Amino acid sequence: MPTTYLTDRQIGARYNVHHLTPRRWLKTDPTFPKPIRLTPGCTRWKLSDIEAWEAAKANAA
Repeated sequence: MPTTYLTDRQIGARYNVHHLTPRRWLKTDPTFPKPIRLTPGCTRWKLSDIEAWEAAKANAA
């Protein structure tokens, strides 16, 4: 199965937050997944990493 990657705008839409919020989460939440640089100027998050982060947050609550 191919890996799905999300942009910061897609993550923002997923959580109904501003598209720069995931970048802020990187600085403030050590559990937030690190993005992957696919090419120069193209940084994305793996959907599987985001889903694992969601699950960990749900289990911690």
